[in-house]
Amino acid sequence: MKRNIYLLTIILFLSSCGVKYKSVPYFQDLPPMENVQEEIQNNAVLKIQKDDILGITVSSLNPEASAIFNMGNTSSAQGTSASNINPALTANGFLVDKNGRIQLPLVGSVSVDGLTTTSARELIQGKLTTYLKEPVVSLRLVNFKVSVLGDVARPGVYPVQSERVSVAEALSMAGDLSITALRNNVLLIRENEGKRQYIRLDMHSKEIFNSPYYYLQNNDVLYIQPGNAKYASVDSSYRNVSIILSALSVIALIISRF
Repeated sequence: MKRNIYLLTIILFLSSCGVKYKSVPYFQDLPPMENVQEEIQNNAVLKIQKDDILGITVSSLNPEASAIFNMGNTSSAQGTSASNINPALTANGFLVDKNGRIQLPLVGSVSVDGLTTTSARELIQGKLTTYLKEPVVSLRLVNFKVSVLGDVARPGVYPVQSERVSVAEALSMAGDLSITALRNNVLLIRENEGKRQYIRLDMHSKEIFNSPYYYLQNNDVLYIQPGNAKYASVDSSYRNVSIILSALSVIALIISRF
């Protein structure tokens, strides 16, 4: 009788420390053997925010006149940095200031906060017609990045080359969630307009694809909480308890034979 009790205790302990398979798969509410199709309702368009850096390239029928607008992308031959000429310039582009504006040579202050990159490009191109003949403007966000930390294979800060990145793509860049990660409690941390949001996301459900937070914004952070099994794998007390229980089970077996 005592032997059975100890063996049952060990089994319960080990099962509580392990990862159950049902907690591992993603999108568990999808039919397992059917193809599913649905309309995409949450297409997100990237909008420019304060502290973004815009890479702006200008061309026209007069390349010499256009060159002054491209100084945010390179330094001059004499080694004078672009930021020494225009403080609103960085090594890679034009900084959106705290008022949501960029400072363009000759043009002056241009409000771009809240605009899409397409709208900002068209706005700047229109303003440049005063100074350039048939200007063509290329504009992109050059400091778009997301951070992934917690129970993933490769936590880190990841630059994004396109104008859109999803939660699933960000987790893939970080090498996917570890087997011990809590898939139903992914935390998105977002700062916008002076406010910080904490949003919980559930990767167990296909509804993540319809979430307004599925597509990430610049400087978003994803935190992946580890489960108890992760802690058990590194905490010595868990291992010690396991050893003690194993020893007790051996003793119980010996006693039961006498």
